[in-house]
Amino acid sequence: MRRTHLAIVAVLASVFLVGPLATLGAAQEVSMQELVSAIDTVWVVVAAILVMFMQPGFALVEAGFTRAKNAGNIIMKNFMDFGVGALMYWAVGFGLAYGGSSLGGFLAYGDFFLGDSSRSLEWFFQVVFAATAATIVSGAMAERTKFSAYLLYTPFITGFIYPIVSHWVWSGQGWLGDLGYLDFAGSGVVHLVGGMAALAGVLTIGPRLGKYDENGKPRPLPGHSLTLGALGVFILWFGWYGFNAGSTLAAVGADIASVAVTTTLAAAGGALAAMLTGWTYPVFGKPDVGLTLNGALAGLVGITAGTADVSNLGAVIIGLVAGFIVVVSIVGLERGGIDDPVGAISVHGTAGVWGVLAVGLFARDGGLFYGGGLSQLGAQAIGVVAIAAWAFIASSIVFRLINRLWGIRVKPEEELAGLDRMEHGADAYPEFMEQIAPPHLLDPVNGTTRR
Repeated sequence: MRRTHLAIVAVLASVFLVGPLATLGAAQEVSMQELVSAIDTVWVVVAAILVMFMQPGFALVEAGFTRAKNAGNIIMKNFMDFGVGALMYWAVGFGLAYGGSSLGGFLAYGDFFLGDSSRSLEWFFQVVFAATAATIVSGAMAERTKFSAYLLYTPFITGFIYPIVSHWVWSGQGWLGDLGYLDFAGSGVVHLVGGMAALAGVLTIGPRLGKYDENGKPRPLPGHSLTLGALGVFILWFGWYGFNAGSTLAAVGADIASVAVTTTLAAAGGALAAMLTGWTYPVFGKPDVGLTLNGALAGLVGITAGTADVSNLGAVIIGLVAGFIVVVSIVGLERGGIDDPVGAISVHGTAGVWGVLAVGLFARDGGLFYGGGLSQLGAQAIGVVAIAAWAFIASSIVFRLINRLWGIRVKPEEELAGLDRMEHGADAYPEFMEQIAPPHLLDPVNGTTRR
């Protein structure tokens, strides 16, 4: 009888106690999963907002490094990068990059106009990267590009050129990713794409009036505000923590702090190396402010691909090399007749190439200097060639087609007067309304402008 009573008690306990406890445990488990998901979502949204905040950083850098008469035009272009780019990426770009199906690992299709609302977080994080790739171009082509032409070509970058590359690497279905190519946050996917598009645009539009003398020797056309330029670089550095650390795509279980450290060390190394290179370079001979600022950006671009895969020492070396090569690149391109007012091609293109290759050298798992052989470096080199070729060729076609059908450059008299006044009907700095062109922009014989 006693055993029977114990059995009855056990059954009742299982019904009234064990069952609810099991249910409570399951509820707690679900709640924990929901909490982790919520934390990760908040982190990714905040990181995306930090990357979006890089847009005003780019605007300030480009405005500060160019002349006052074009500051408003620069602001408009950077502002509309995100406006036009977000709409284009919503309509087409996201589907080509991350749509449900892949065509041979080259591009995707599906989810156009963000038909699947459950992918909103993914779209929001990716759209700010697309806008970053597009805004790189505006600085390189500053002071002589029609605003209407700009509105025609920037949708191609955010809606077509950039999404194709991001599909190759980040979609999980792309051919470069399958090859083993690594690019954690986008030295190649974002910055090299923007740098090569900028090079294609500069070659199409030509140098600014007065940049080169009759013998082809470059003249300085200094920007109007190092203060704005420096503030822009600080904002970009700040936003880069969203760019790199945010690419963990999670907060719980992700080593965000290590990514932030490598990002910081590379930027610092880039600034130091660029300052020292400019100081000892015969062309400058002094610690140049603009070069130092661009050196920090080059260090940031250089570390972006390997920020989660390299050691702290590796990050410092990557930054130092990036700071050195950006100075050499800026000087070399200028001497070669490529007029890039803000150094965007060198910062994002040249340093982007280095950043991608640096993964093959310094990655702790597979890098050449860590006993990994040439396999990873080979995959990185293939990625550099493929991304650079695609971005340059596709952008060249777009720029030249627009130039033939629409015209991409403003008239000489409009360039001399300033794009603020001629393109937008108002100056960013009204006190310069009566400014005149510098004397060397006019032909001394007949007073006409010359290139």
